[in-house]
Amino acid sequence: MAIVALPLALGFGVSSGLGAEAGLATAVVAEQLGYRPNSAARRLRRSSTGAVGLHLPQTATRLDYYMNLAFGAVQRAQEEGLDVVLLAPAGGASGPLSYRVDGLLVIDPEVGDSAVPGLLDAGVPVVTGERYLGPSPTPTGAVVCDNAASLTALLDHVRDRGARRPALLAPEGTSAWAQALRETAAGWGAAHGTEVTLHTVPFAATSTDTEVATRRLLATDPGIDAVLCAPDGAAPGALRAASDLGRTVGADLLVASCVDGAAHRGANPPVTAVDLRPADYGRACAALLCDILAGRAEPDTVRRHAWVLETRPSTTGPRS
Repeated sequence: MAIVALPLALGFGVSSGLGAEAGLATAVVAEQLGYRPNSAARRLRRSSTGAVGLHLPQTATRLDYYMNLAFGAVQRAQEEGLDVVLLAPAGGASGPLSYRVDGLLVIDPEVGDSAVPGLLDAGVPVVTGERYLGPSPTPTGAVVCDNAASLTALLDHVRDRGARRPALLAPEGTSAWAQALRETAAGWGAAHGTEVTLHTVPFAATSTDTEVATRRLLATDPGIDAVLCAPDGAAPGALRAASDLGRTVGADLLVASCVDGAAHRGANPPVTAVDLRPADYGRACAALLCDILAGRAEPDTVRRHAWVLETRPSTTGPRS
């Protein structure tokens, strides 16, 4: 049977111009014709684009963490009938953007990202993944991880495993995550009477970057007995450096990561890491934005996202 395009105003409910019987008859005819409600037309009637925008850090395209997060956000948005538009890293957000999307997801917003203020002032609801540390405007809502607690757990773990001279390969940048790691390392060191050596690496450091940094750290201070890598996927570089320098990972040098991922699970030895559950995090960010758009959540809502510490042989001992 051919599918016939019915008028955009066709509805299946009872309206002032249709009695219940007429409405039922219309529904039956529509079903017989193979009609399905036109989602684009529905969005036009409610002045909605049916899409939300997603802004990731500029270096995110090569990081496993952000790709998993994006997939989670897309899946959750689709459950609400919304498409997700990935915004260009260098794109602005003033004016016309508010007509192209119903809301925005801004992940790990950095004070130094020139696009973020415009995104926050785009005239649509905005949910950030992690807090924005810059001046107003502020986002409509946020989903945050307790990054201080996760790094504290990681430092406590390596201390329990015998480490007394830990070092943190800390990310550069002005995100809430980067700041929390630096502040937590300093606070933990003060509380335990031992300095956590900080060495700055790029926000999206490669394993090569980490290898060079670890070599430099261990050459400068051979007493370092634990290296914690902040950037996603970078810890295998620390493993290579340790091996080349004759250190035994899991024994006289512990290696761990602040972000888990495939590179750490498949390393030799597998690397202890904080699993931030990025796909679930993306879903949580999209869920909050959907709830705000649908009136199920109030503006200024902040939700927490849980993390898990996964201990592996890089800190618990060599493989048997």
